[in-house]
Parts: sequence; structure tokens; C-alpha cells
Amino acid sequence: MKALTRNNVRVTGAVGRRTVVLAHGFGCDQNMWRFVAPELAAEHRVVLFDHVGAGGSDLSAYDSHKYGSLQGYADDVLEILAAVDASDVVFVGHSVSAMIGVLAAVAEPDRFSGLVLIGPSPRYIDDEGYRGGFSQADIVELLESLDSNYLGWSTAMAPVIMGNPERPQLGAELTNSFCRTDPAIAAQFARVTFLSDNRADLPKVTVPSLVLQCSEDVIAPDEVGEYVHRQLPNSTFVRLAATGHCPNLSAPEETARAIRAFLERL
Repeated sequence: MKALTRNNVRVTGAVGRRTVVLAHGFGCDQNMWRFVAPELAAEHRVVLFDHVGAGGSDLSAYDSHKYGSLQGYADDVLEILAAVDASDVVFVGHSVSAMIGVLAAVAEPDRFSGLVLIGPSPRYIDDEGYRGGFSQADIVELLESLDSNYLGWSTAMAPVIMGNPERPQLGAELTNSFCRTDPAIAAQFARVTFLSDNRADLPKVTVPSLVLQCSEDVIAPDEVGEYVHRQLPNSTFVRLAATGHCPNLSAPEETARAIRAFLERL
């Protein structure tokens, strides 16, 4: 099926009814889950994939119209789930993939049994009565910088996003991941990500959800995670000891432990 090659889908783990899908964030690929996936695969079937434009995905499948909104990526997720005949799905979405998972679960609620949202943000730009962490001017400046010098932007921003300055190798890995992404596709995905507003979609989620919040997260600060938790009808909020925006790399054991505890409660 074309979804399997288009999104470089890889299925590992135990044969069983439940399927755990691991979805990466902006500028990353499925390799970012390499420390978490084995911890989950011991008891669950695990599906890894790359969003179109990332990793080993089929770049020729990139359609600027389709991927002009997060719904295009959510549609891909649903195609992948159909292709691997997945039901009782727990979707684990990091960063922007958290909202992609929300959209997929709203579209086909019967296919899902839970969502795990790591560093989620339904809107990055501050609004009246809402703090997303960025002003409109902040986002305009970020996107202009990305457009003018993507590699320079990646080198400057990736370590800030990763956090954990005492472990510079983590920031270097994220920088390298950003730099492997096609700049034109990355620029559009950044626009789609940072200009999105999915606040109205949160109350439509019908399955149990887990919100994992890191401290010192410059992309999705505490207030945003708490907002997501309040807006989801059936959610649990867990504050990790991990810092930065990428606990799947900086604190994989803690991240996997929190996901496993959620799976056990479903």
C-alpha cells in the first residue's frame, strides 16, 4: 500500500490487538524514538513512520496544498493505520504531532483507544485569554529567519529547543536532524505548525488522553500543557522531571515509563 512506502512505515514489537503509534515532531524523524520504541515493543505492536518530507519518506509525495494544514498529515496517519490494519490504537504524538493525533482521533474515534501528547500546543501565538508562549511578532521573525537562512536557523534554534545545555550532544543531534530536512518543505511545515490553531478541536476528543509536560520547554510552556489538559474531556496531566522539548531523546526512560503506565490503565 502506498502509505507504507510514502511514510517509510516500520512495524515492530509484539503481536497483539493494541497498536502504539509513535509520531515525531517538526524537523525530526522516526529515529528520535529509537530509545523509547524498544521499551514499548516488548508488550505492544509499535508503528513508526516519517511525515512526508522527513527521514526516509517519499519526497515526491509532498503536495504543498495537501500539507498546507495539519489535517493533511492527520489524513496520512489514518491511511497508515488502515494499511497496517490497526485498531485499539494509542497514538503518541510529540510536539506538532500531538495536534495531528488529535485531528486523526476526532476524524475516526472508533479506531483509537488513547492519545499521548508530549509537549503539545494547540496554538503557539498568544491570544486574548490564552498564552501560547509567542507573540505574533515572535513567530513572524522566526519564520522570516527560517526562510532567509534555514541552516543557520537550525544551528541556532535546535539547541534552544532541545534544552539540556549540559549535554550538547543532544542539541547537536537535533541540529543535524533539522539540517537533513528539505529546506522548502521545512519552511512550509514550520508555517503550518506555528500558525495553526487547534484549540477548538480539543473538546471533540472522546478517548482518554495523557499530557506529558516538560519543564523549561521554550516551545510549549507549562501554561500550554495545562490548557490542553483542561480542554480535553478525559485527560491526565503528568509533569516529567525532564527538561526541554524533546524528552524522547533527553529522558527516554522516564518518557517510556509514563507511556507504559498510561497503557496499563486503559
